[in-house]
Amino acid sequence: MNNETMLFLEQHFDNAFAAPDGIQKLRELILTLAMQGKLVPQDPNDQPASELLKAIETEKQRLVKEGKIKQPKKLLEINLDAIPYELPEGWVFTRLGNAISCMDAGWSPACDEIPAAINEWGVLKTTSVQPLCFLPNENKALPKKLDPRPDAEVKEGDILITRAGPKNRVGICCVVKLVRPYLMLSDKIIRFRIFGELIFSEFCVLCLYAGYGAVQIESMKSGMADSQMNISQEKLKQVVIPLPPLAEQRRIVAKIDQLMVRCDELEKLRSDRTHALITVHTAALNRLLTAQDSRDFSTAWHFITQHFGELYSVKATVAELRKTILQLAVMGKLVPQDPNDEPASELLKAIELEKQRLLKDGKIKKSKPLPGIKLEELPHDLPNAWKWVRLGDITSKITDGDHQTPPRISEGFRLLSAKNVRDGYLDFNNCDLISEEHYLKSRERCCPEFNDLLIVSVGGTIGRTSLIPEDSFFALVRSVALIKPLLINPSYLKYSMDSSLLQNSIHAKKRGGAQPCLYLSEIEKFLFSLPPLAEQHRIVAKVDQLMALCDRLEDAIAASQNKQADLLNAVMAQV
Repeated sequence: MNNETMLFLEQHFDNAFAAPDGIQKLRELILTLAMQGKLVPQDPNDQPASELLKAIETEKQRLVKEGKIKQPKKLLEINLDAIPYELPEGWVFTRLGNAISCMDAGWSPACDEIPAAINEWGVLKTTSVQPLCFLPNENKALPKKLDPRPDAEVKEGDILITRAGPKNRVGICCVVKLVRPYLMLSDKIIRFRIFGELIFSEFCVLCLYAGYGAVQIESMKSGMADSQMNISQEKLKQVVIPLPPLAEQRRIVAKIDQLMVRCDELEKLRSDRTHALITVHTAALNRLLTAQDSRDFSTAWHFITQHFGELYSVKATVAELRKTILQLAVMGKLVPQDPNDEPASELLKAIELEKQRLLKDGKIKKSKPLPGIKLEELPHDLPNAWKWVRLGDITSKITDGDHQTPPRISEGFRLLSAKNVRDGYLDFNNCDLISEEHYLKSRERCCPEFNDLLIVSVGGTIGRTSLIPEDSFFALVRSVALIKPLLINPSYLKYSMDSSLLQNSIHAKKRGGAQPCLYLSEIEKFLFSLPPLAEQHRIVAKVDQLMALCDRLEDAIAASQNKQADLLNAVMAQV
């Protein structure tokens, strides 16, 4: 490798550290340079690869004559015009079939699910073959009633490549370096052996794993669906690989190993840096949350502002900042209190009067009394004008959608389910549709209106919330609960529901495993920190402002990462 190439790589080690997938791109760049003869210098004293091919052909004919192998089929001529780069002096392009001494596959009997014991026969799973890495423990024990096939036993030096399975798992290859006895190939793994004294196994595998070889293998995969693809032995033999002199093959593999160690070090450095950054950031946010007075709070916030650029250089810390903003909001620490605000106790009285009016008018039903709030339930103190309440205390209704889902039709009225409730908005693009009759009947139970709060109450996205926007007309299914606030700021209710205080309650009270469920009777008992109405408005305005700041931080991080990624992609395109 000349000095110019070394400087080129050194420069992009720095760039790779900043781009999200930069280190992976750098690994690809190293391998691409290797396959094009640009990674290590050529030595004019090396025996050229054309001589290797002559020696291989001589050895093949000797083995054919002795009956040890069959006469191989003649392979297609190579169209050099179709190959996107030229090779250095001393290299040649050849087909993989010219380099191998034999190729076969194994068998797939019905095996036990457990791995074979050390002295027992086992059949390798395709997961034993990982990119450039062999995992002998990934096997299944051969049942005692079946006789093993010793000819399928894997040996050190074998090259394995997966031939069937999901698309992303077909064409994975490795060299078997360490293997215990009594492990056999499955029929989903192809094995081949090369002329080991003339071609370096590790280099041969790299030719299939990276560069033009990998592109060819990808194009050779076939099948009816990505979940079940395959590649044949005959196609593999036709793969065109670049072949350098044997001495240079060894130099290339050694240089790749050296540079990959540096990539590993970069990955660890970046991981350690990110971990340290998150640790410092978490500690700083905890100081905000646990501040006992305004002085402690100011000190903690001052530390964050001093190190703002560094702390918010990764998206993970911005996500934590969002959570902390909401938690500070429901703790009464986000905006200052105003002694002139009417206290929450008066707001609670007004809510109760409004409930009695709605009850008298027949618009709501009388609900069961909620349990009183015990001192040991309270997670933290609140400012003087605030009040701890149950969620049912400040709502006119908490219900959910239709428990008997109406039949879907191709045209009709919208029916929303958990899939339509996104983070802070409703996705109407994938709505089920129902008849007008079922729509009207469903809304008798649950009438969603502007600024009601929807919360996913069944399934994997349980706890996700969204306020209902204006001019939204739809019915609901049971997987979504509806909360109708009374006389409080709907956005404050939404931010409270998204805070750790209520999200922790949701996940503590949900029931079930793969399909968790949150009962309405639990939702209405959730603790809710109620500020004066005027302060609710100030909190919402401040949260909106700070969330917009978080949006800008994430955009800036993405822009910086994209810039580095574009630079690396441009470099890759030039190679």
